[in-house]
Amino acid sequence: MTKLVSKNDFEELVRALHNDCIVAFPTDTVYGIGVLCSSKTAAERMKCAKQRPETKPFPVMVDSLAQMEEIAQLSARERIIVDRFTPGALTLVLKKKDVIDNGLPTVAVRIPNDLFALKLLEAVGPMYVTSANMSGEPACNSAEEVLKQLDGRIDYIVEGEADSKVASTIIDCTKDELTVLRQGDLKLEDIKKALL
Repeated sequence: MTKLVSKNDFEELVRALHNDCIVAFPTDTVYGIGVLCSSKTAAERMKCAKQRPETKPFPVMVDSLAQMEEIAQLSARERIIVDRFTPGALTLVLKKKDVIDNGLPTVAVRIPNDLFALKLLEAVGPMYVTSANMSGEPACNSAEEVLKQLDGRIDYIVEGEADSKVASTIIDCTKDELTVLRQGDLKLEDIKKALL
């Protein structure tokens, strides 16, 4: 049974995450569901909940550049991008450090521009966070929409509304040339201008 809670139930949510629970919460883009990166059990549960393909790794949300550097390798170029465009609707694909066990040499990382999400990440550390929907279904923008798709499949839904309703831009930073893997509101030209 999925439990609806408010943002004021913060301590309960922190405890739940430490107990391998899956929590849905609004972000600056769409609704996300998340688990602690340190919990393999919870990550497996989240894959099952979404019916996500085994080969598709989860992106990670962090609260700061410092948390990002715990899990990924950043060059001077990436630090400039993080400094100029985060927190916000930008996901960077970076070479990962060994603390992330996703079967790949890379990890997709984002710092959300949402006070509640940042507070949660500051309290629990990096989280695997993906859109709160069944694989192949539309992303959700409200607690009600999440409940419709994922009731009984996840543990908690934080009441609220997502901010922009558009998923983040994903940029691959692992090669010399930056490439767009998914287009959101932020454009690659703007990022390149900031690097000049």
